[in-house]
Amino acid sequence: MKYYITADIEGVTGVTHLDETEMGKTGYNEAREQMTAEVAAACEGLLEAGAGEIWVKDAHGDGRNIIASKLPEQVRLIRGWSGHPFFMVQEIDRCFRAVVMIGYHSRAGSNTNPLAHTQSGLLDYIKVNGRYASEFLLHAYAAALADVPVVFIAGDEGLCAEAVSINPNITTVPVMRGVGDSTVSLQPGLAVRRIREGIAASVRGDISSCRVALPERFKVELRYKNHVKAYRASFYPGVTGEEAHVVSFESSDYFEVLRTLMFIV
Repeated sequence: MKYYITADIEGVTGVTHLDETEMGKTGYNEAREQMTAEVAAACEGLLEAGAGEIWVKDAHGDGRNIIASKLPEQVRLIRGWSGHPFFMVQEIDRCFRAVVMIGYHSRAGSNTNPLAHTQSGLLDYIKVNGRYASEFLLHAYAAALADVPVVFIAGDEGLCAEAVSINPNITTVPVMRGVGDSTVSLQPGLAVRRIREGIAASVRGDISSCRVALPERFKVELRYKNHVKAYRASFYPGVTGEEAHVVSFESSDYFEVLRTLMFIV
C-alpha cells in the first residue's frame, strides 16, 4: 500500500513566531527538527498499519526543511518546488491509498494561529464558493481530483476543527492552539506519540468515508493586502477585478482553479 504525506511547519507543535519558520533565523533548527519528528511519526504509524511505500512532500517555504536521514527507508522525499499546480501535493495520483497532512495551519483571516495564512502572506483571504479557504481545503480538493481521500491531519486546533466540519470522518490530532500572538502547544514527544498512534488507527478504518467531495463548479475570490497585486492579477485570463483589493474567477474544472492560483498568488 502506498501513502502520501504533505507537511508544513506552522502547525507543528511549539512553532509560534515567523523566525522559527525561516531558514537561518532564531528557532528554525528546533522547528525543523520537530517538523521532521512529526513526519517521521506519521511514517511509522503508516508502516505499523501495513504501508509498503510512503511519499513525503516537504511543503513549507523552499521545500528544504525535513531532515531526510531521520525518515524510514520506505520514504521517497519530494524537496523543492516543481511549479506544478498541485503545489503542496505534487506527484499525487490514483496510486496512493490516502493522504496525510502534518503541520498544517489555520487559514488566512482566522484568529486560531498567529501564523495563519493561505498560500501566501500577500492575501487577506481566499474564498471558494463563499467559504474561506485554508491550504487544507485547497489541497484536499486537489487530492479529490486524483481520487485520493484525506485520512489524517495534525496541526493547530482551528485547522483541525475546519477539517472535521468538512468531513467528520477525517482523524485529527491538534498539537497546538493559537491565542492572539501566542500558542499553547503539546510537549513535543507527546505530539509525536499522538500522531503515530492516531495515524495507525485511522488508516485501519474506512478510508473511503474520508473523501472530500468536489463541488461541481467553483467561484474563487481573493483579497490582496496590496491593491497593486490585485490589479496585476486581474489581467490573468478569466480573472476579474471586483474592487481595489479583490479579484475573482469561476471554473467547473478544479485543475483550472489550481492553475490560476499558481500564477496569481
